[in-house]
Amino acid sequence: MSGLMQGKRAFVTGVANDRSIAWAIAQQFKAQGAELAFSYPGEAMGKRTVPLVKTMNPVAVLDLDVSSDEQIDAAVKEVGKVWDSVDVLVHAIGYAPREALDGRFTDVTTREAWRITMDVSAYSLIALARAFRPMMRPGSSIVTLSYYGAEKVVTNYNVMGVAKAALEASVRYLAEDMGREGIRVNAISAGPLKTLAAAGIKGMRTMLGENASKTPLRRNIEHDEVGKAALFLCSSLGSGVTGETLYVDAGQNIMGVVSMG
Repeated sequence: MSGLMQGKRAFVTGVANDRSIAWAIAQQFKAQGAELAFSYPGEAMGKRTVPLVKTMNPVAVLDLDVSSDEQIDAAVKEVGKVWDSVDVLVHAIGYAPREALDGRFTDVTTREAWRITMDVSAYSLIALARAFRPMMRPGSSIVTLSYYGAEKVVTNYNVMGVAKAALEASVRYLAEDMGREGIRVNAISAGPLKTLAAAGIKGMRTMLGENASKTPLRRNIEHDEVGKAALFLCSSLGSGVTGETLYVDAGQNIMGVVSMG
């Protein structure tokens, strides 16, 4: 099956390096014929991101701080110079201060850490959806990335877990709201992967090592499996799906007590 994204235009946020989930999604979209545009957060990140994404011949690569409504509006205007519409918005953005991801939740979750994490990791989805909505036609879609820490306690995930819970709730409210324009909104809850964001969570390396034997498939997932799930959700294959959180985690989320022995 080929050409699922032929003629579609996707704006992709969150590519930090070639291990980013957003990069895996972009690769799947490109392989299926999509035109791409990318954003990155700041000059330092751009030094890594820009050379990588330019290998896909994007129509635009924009410096975008999603905590600024002015920068979001400016990004939409820049995209509007090369595209008259956007078919897919990929929200692959999450950030919490590193010190908030190590230690007791009550001790390390300061008011400022809460504000920053919620703004960048959850509210940015709403802000981007609102800004891009005028460019999105019926049949367009938005996809964001969540994690099981939104539902269950994951050691040291802390305020990021709360932000992901807010993100998943936002997906449902956005799906109902934007559905009147025929725009679908979904989330993918991916299993643990080696990414730049995951590297900031204490104990992630140990979790990856232990996780494989505890999933029904007895393995960890691969980046491209998340990319293919996004392809399903954002192509005509997922035309009847909205407001959902799709698990791509080798079945980890169904497990309770792993063994009684």
